Amino acid sequence: MDVDRKQVMAYRVAALGLAARGKSRPGDLDVLDLGVQEYTPGSVQVALAARTDADLSDDRLLMVWAARGAPHLHRRRDLKTLVQQLWPFSDADATARITSNQIREGMKLGIKAFEATAAAFREVVTTSMPRGEASTKVSALVPRELTYDCKSCEARHIAGNVWQHSGLAGGVEVESRGKDATLGPIKNAPPMPGHNSGIDALITTYLRMLGPATPVEVAKYFGSSAAEIKKVWPSGLAEVKIDGRRSWLPESAVASLASASPAVGVRLLPAMDALLQARDRDLLVPDRGQQKEIWKLLGNPGVVLLDGEIAGVWRAKIAGKKRVDLTVTPFGSLTAKARKSVEAEAAAVARARGVPDATVTFA
Repeated sequence: MDVDRKQVMAYRVAALGLAARGKSRPGDLDVLDLGVQEYTPGSVQVALAARTDADLSDDRLLMVWAARGAPHLHRRRDLKTLVQQLWPFSDADATARITSNQIREGMKLGIKAFEATAAAFREVVTTSMPRGEASTKVSALVPRELTYDCKSCEARHIAGNVWQHSGLAGGVEVESRGKDATLGPIKNAPPMPGHNSGIDALITTYLRMLGPATPVEVAKYFGSSAAEIKKVWPSGLAEVKIDGRRSWLPESAVASLASASPAVGVRLLPAMDALLQARDRDLLVPDRGQQKEIWKLLGNPGVVLLDGEIAGVWRAKIAGKKRVDLTVTPFGSLTAKARKSVEAEAAAVARARGVPDATVTFA
């Protein structure tokens, strides 16, 4: 099967629940199979509001450190499976995930680094506590090779990539972030895995949502190496060529790819929305200059999804408790109809941010 990038974009937009906003509760959205990453406070609510008109609160969901050790919203019922899928499947995989100049010797520990840190989490985080306090206590329990001297806080503490990659196995929930960040124990947390189980199914989930894709792109998403991912590459895949480039998609999704048509309308997606997590950025946004406007070293903006294509970026500022002010920077000119659609869609951002009104300024 040979398709072009527009066909792939149409498929991904539909697979991620962005082609039509429904009324499903957040926990029932397909995108929760992959998880919804939190980038800034409130960004997960914006991602949910782009997909559903339902109440955005859902006690079936919680925030955990998941793929790449990043905070993701996931279903509680999925944690038993997820913790086994995300556990390193080899020492080389473990080392790839925690490679850091801060802990050159520590990263050589491989899976043992995860085991030690997860065990420390379970010993330390037995009640809600400030993140800093948890870090100090966990750092004292893990092998010294996993810690480093931090000049800014004048203390020795565990490297962040090891810490966050091990959090889910350590039974830790991310209760809040920012200045007053707190962690807490996951209620009825699944036990710490003894080995990986289901990485092939997790890769298939990625391919179903963000495929067709290659082992290199999947490896980048999970923070592993392409060589290791190829060793656990799932069966049941179909080869698809995107403008001649070999990629893979679950066989069960081929018909959906073939029949996908571009979405109509506007969605305002937050930074690090699931659509932006695909690692083939040249497919998502062919223009390199526009890529630099979306994916920055710090402070990524949200994006404007217009008729199935990324057509600009946006930033928001809360004005008291009554309004959110959006500044939209299009990639080119927008028609009057498109501008009105963006202004109407801003109401979804206002709902997600818990304010009654929104204004839009076009830069």
